[in-house]
Amino acid sequence: MADECFAHPRLAAIYDALDPDRSDLDAYVRMAEEFGARRVVDVGCGTGVFALLLARRGVEVTGVDPAGASVAVARTKPGADAVRWIRGDATALPPSQADLATMTANVAQAVADPGGWRETLRGVHAALRPGGRLVFETRDPARQVWQEWTREHSYAVTEVPGVGAVESWVELTSVDDPLVSFRWTYVFAADGAVLTSDSTLRFRGRAEVAADLSACGYALQDVRDAPDRPGRELVFVARRP
Repeated sequence: MADECFAHPRLAAIYDALDPDRSDLDAYVRMAEEFGARRVVDVGCGTGVFALLLARRGVEVTGVDPAGASVAVARTKPGADAVRWIRGDATALPPSQADLATMTANVAQAVADPGGWRETLRGVHAALRPGGRLVFETRDPARQVWQEWTREHSYAVTEVPGVGAVESWVELTSVDDPLVSFRWTYVFAADGAVLTSDSTLRFRGRAEVAADLSACGYALQDVRDAPDRPGRELVFVARRP
């Protein structure tokens, strides 16, 4: 199930406006170039920002996401016809002989159930060609970044074109190691509507991720520091032998 911030049509429509800085994707673009990837699967593609970045560079991209509202937004963007969009999770991917599969931002951590996580890894594995790579990030649990997830640190008012002012903030709701849950609240000034979106992320340590990758048939090639969040995130590069 997708969180409401991705699945609710009204929230999906303003998602990009509330999170306009996607410089975190630059590192993934560079890795696609580093690996010479010509066919890429973007798992948890959301509103299609990364998929479209690659497509504009001539890469053949498949974007998959369980949130129909987000995929609908992606389909309306300029250049969207160059991307193959699939509503579903990684198990819905066809055998596409992809050179690279990506899970950017929160995608890997959002698959909180251990069984679902391994199904995701196996689905991606089947979509990769031999020698193809999976790249994803996860926050380092030792940093306990959820302590910063408060209204005080996150409150913002964003003017969204055609919508008006939208207040938004996040609040931590529970910590049950390794699961961390939180709630985003959105208030629309135009009509006073209040919408919320509850999320749970799994904070996996390096050893847990390495074990899951091995169990699902990957060879762990590298663990890198996230250039946009140094010391806070781990970027895993795994290879299908």
